[in-house]
Amino acid sequence: MIISKQSIGIIFGILAYFSFSILDATQKTLILYHSVFQLLLVKYFFVLFLSLVESKRKNNIYFYKSKSIKLQIFRSLLSVIESGFFVLSFKYLSLADTHSVGSLAPVIVVALSAIFLKEKVSTKTWIAIFVGFIGVLIILRPTSSIFDPKALLPLLAAFALGLYQVVTKKVSEHDTTETSLFYTSIIGIFAMSFLASNFWSPISSSSYILFLIVGIFFSLGIYLQIIALSMASASIIQPFHYTLIFWAIVFGYIFYNDIPDLFTIVGAVIITISGIFVLTQSTKS
Repeated sequence: MIISKQSIGIIFGILAYFSFSILDATQKTLILYHSVFQLLLVKYFFVLFLSLVESKRKNNIYFYKSKSIKLQIFRSLLSVIESGFFVLSFKYLSLADTHSVGSLAPVIVVALSAIFLKEKVSTKTWIAIFVGFIGVLIILRPTSSIFDPKALLPLLAAFALGLYQVVTKKVSEHDTTETSLFYTSIIGIFAMSFLASNFWSPISSSSYILFLIVGIFFSLGIYLQIIALSMASASIIQPFHYTLIFWAIVFGYIFYNDIPDLFTIVGAVIITISGIFVLTQSTKS
């Protein structure tokens, strides 16, 4: 049986999100004992390595040259903000809650693309975007007595990620993937080196192993995603982003004994349906 190029792309996409799930389960342990800046510093060093590998593979010796340097800097800073908020979320919230709210990002991308890139968005899509935010409200329960402002962290991360992806769309018109990876890593390393030195926690031998796992699965996830997108369109791969919620529930239960409540499950289902509908509509248009 011959497997189509698109099907292979989907397989790589699923494996990419599985890698990110292992990454997040590991980060949830590390963030309890180390600063978010230490985690990000390690991740950006691995991104630098990945940019060098990609440039070598594509024989691009000028990967460090950007035609839109200001946008690259802005994009890289958004990456730091998004990653920081998202990793910090694991310190206070379960994997399922974090990923359920964070999964609003693809919906936010479409909304911001309409605002900043002037892409056409139908009335049906705007309604679906609104429904997605309803799903977030169900999970966060802002009017409830149990509401914690820290629960807004993954929502802030989702907004930053949405804006990051919109800027990435614009940057990709001029720069290659390896160029974007290079600037993300350099700016991330520069910023995190300064911050991590001021918020440094001693690293135990077991933490070294976990940091290595973080670096490996972060790089693997990004690389598998690059391969997936080279074989299938983003509109085909993006819906599998919602498998992160499934793995978050599974790993949250296995490693942290977290069981999502009814509000989280209902909200996650609403966000997933809303997101897939929005992605489907954007593909049609």
